[in-house]
Amino acid sequence: MNSIILAAGEGKRLRPLTTDIPKCMVKLFGKSLLEQQITTYRSCGINDITVVTGYKNKKINIDGINIVQNKKFDTTNMVESLFCARRKILDSTIISYGDIIFQKNILEKLIESTHDASVVIDLDWKKYWEMRFNNPLDDAESLIVDSNGFITDIGQKTQNLDNIQAQYIGLMKFQNDGIKNLVNFYDESKNNSTKVNPLNPNLPFEKSFMTDLLQGLIKSGCKIKATPIRNGWLELDSVDDYNIYEEKFSNGKLSAFFQDK
Repeated sequence: MNSIILAAGEGKRLRPLTTDIPKCMVKLFGKSLLEQQITTYRSCGINDITVVTGYKNKKINIDGINIVQNKKFDTTNMVESLFCARRKILDSTIISYGDIIFQKNILEKLIESTHDASVVIDLDWKKYWEMRFNNPLDDAESLIVDSNGFITDIGQKTQNLDNIQAQYIGLMKFQNDGIKNLVNFYDESKNNSTKVNPLNPNLPFEKSFMTDLLQGLIKSGCKIKATPIRNGWLELDSVDDYNIYEEKFSNGKLSAFFQDK
């Protein structure tokens, strides 16, 4: 089992923290997001770790990891970053966003999933979003799971809470036929995107979001299993996030959302 961390982003909403370093290298609780992720992966026995870099890529200098550069980071999005590391999409590959941290027990639960495609979702998303946003619906996206635990809808803007059973956290695993389905679907979609992007007609193909790819896979008939959690992770997307987390960490109130152990 190996992992790919998508860490090419500039993190404009984190400026000035990202003026001279990439988003993944911002320190939270005294340690960079990337270092925290790598530590968690290694604690679960995953040592084949690839980081897809882009913005300020030379500032990422960590021993024992593979580096792949997305040279078009400023004109592409997560999907293209992932396929910059195509050769590392192996028999069983965990993919994570570079701007999140997560507890070991969450990674262990994902590792244990036997399904071809598994995506971690947070059932307790609402209280976490309420900590971060005045109106959680301004940022939350749709996520619906069927009675068998498979995701049927993900990543769409909605103002209806009934369409949000959980939130996608940016952590997933593909293995067995899931790898073949992922790669083949990407290639097919890219080949068919000369006129209209089949993943998202409102965007050029190279700007597609990961949720666009996941929703496309679902529509094509691929089964994506939800791996449900209840908090235990953090996303660092803005200076407001940074200030909230550091304040709650210092006064001992962050443990309701994330255990730094």
